[in-house]
Amino acid sequence: MSPEAAAGTPELIQAPLAQSSKMQSSKYDTFQHPLAERNASPEMVRIWSPRKKFSGWRRIWVALAKAQRKLGLTRITEEAITQMEANVDNIDFALAEKLETELGHDVMAHIHAFEAVAPAAKGIIQLGATSMDINDNGDLLIMREALDVVISKLVNVIDAIGTFAEKHKNLATLGYTHLQVAQPTTVGKRATLWCYDYLMALETLEDIRKKFKLRGLKGATGTQDSYMKLFDGDHAKVDELERLFLEEIGGEGTECFPVTGQVYPRMADTDVIQALAKVAQAGHKMSNDIRVLSFVEEMEEPVSEKQVGSTAMAYKRNPAKSERLTGLARYAEHLPGIAAQTAAEQFLERTLDDSSTRRMTLPEAFLVCDGILIIETHVSRGMTVYPKIIEKRLREKLPFMATEEILMRAVKAGGDRQELHEAIRLHSRAAIERVKVEGLDNDLVERLKGDARFEKVNIDETLDPNRHIGRAPEQTEAFLRMYVDPVRTRFAHLLGMKAELKV
Repeated sequence: MSPEAAAGTPELIQAPLAQSSKMQSSKYDTFQHPLAERNASPEMVRIWSPRKKFSGWRRIWVALAKAQRKLGLTRITEEAITQMEANVDNIDFALAEKLETELGHDVMAHIHAFEAVAPAAKGIIQLGATSMDINDNGDLLIMREALDVVISKLVNVIDAIGTFAEKHKNLATLGYTHLQVAQPTTVGKRATLWCYDYLMALETLEDIRKKFKLRGLKGATGTQDSYMKLFDGDHAKVDELERLFLEEIGGEGTECFPVTGQVYPRMADTDVIQALAKVAQAGHKMSNDIRVLSFVEEMEEPVSEKQVGSTAMAYKRNPAKSERLTGLARYAEHLPGIAAQTAAEQFLERTLDDSSTRRMTLPEAFLVCDGILIIETHVSRGMTVYPKIIEKRLREKLPFMATEEILMRAVKAGGDRQELHEAIRLHSRAAIERVKVEGLDNDLVERLKGDARFEKVNIDETLDPNRHIGRAPEQTEAFLRMYVDPVRTRFAHLLGMKAELKV
């Protein structure tokens, strides 16, 4: 701070400013993205790192040069390719940042930084290509790798929920519709609802991964004009150039978009981000259910031995992981709208307003989804169920749900259906009044047993919860056999993946 500036600064502010200017800069002095610092795995964070991005650009430049030399461009020498390949990961980030500040163009800055360590390639790096031949293919390669990581985590969540469902397929529990007590189901059957949401997300992601395309080599407006000029109007060579390039960077059989402008269709980004949002929706639904079940004390997410629930209320065991997942999911569910708007506003062959937003939406969509799946795997593998609480709540509520069967049995025993229905209605109202107004136990069973009109009905028999769960256990078994087990078989090599939470 200059003396002139300091003179106009209040004394209380001058001291901290002077002190901060002497402090050595560290990560604690700059904003850290919570998705990278607190939620996503080190693997996913590395995939979206600057090193991964810019070394990816260099691999693309190498692949382009190799394909061009193979097709007869002698200006590109073996020495140039050798030097380029040897320095793919040897990136001087400080030099590249300095050059970008001067040139105002990230791709050109990294071309010059690459030339500095591969001088034999000076003047031929990115020959005939436009920046988006590099940038777009680079982004797509990163997304393809990130999709594989998401899929690997997703199948572990499905496996974990499937194991939970199998374990609790016969455990009767109150069902809920409208967040009000409804016909019983089983804990395992309810878990199949969570699991199937994730299976639908997996189906979408697998479909996207199977059909995944790269941009290829299309040039400045998608016409491949520059490549045609390089190869003297030889259409076959330009087609072969793209084929060799795609095989080098993406593997045999890699396809590219059939047509592009300067950029590949940004609707492809929307498809990916929407698919990731489906994962978030599945997690959002399951986490909210766990939070509700935690509230009624029927189930609890894993709580560590030293976990603190509140600075004031030491007894608390909050569903903090599920709450955290809910917040992350809420963020992920809004990203497709941004991607859709970006796709819609690419005027003609391309506008640059996509660049700044894609730098955020693409990595964030994957990082947040990765964090969601880590939490969900951890929670699904460690959930605690409290059968005694579940049984207690069933005993409290089941008498009302058993009245339909009691009515049918009493009618079969010779009673008048309308008269019996009215009796049950009045007894039920009196029991509800006792519970809600007087705060006493539900005495509906005792009331019905004391009514001579129901003396021929074995009321206790109707109160067995397992008489009211329908085919829930069988449905659970069939679901696991038909949908979960095939996923386990196909992805057996990925199961058992660790789900370590950062915080």
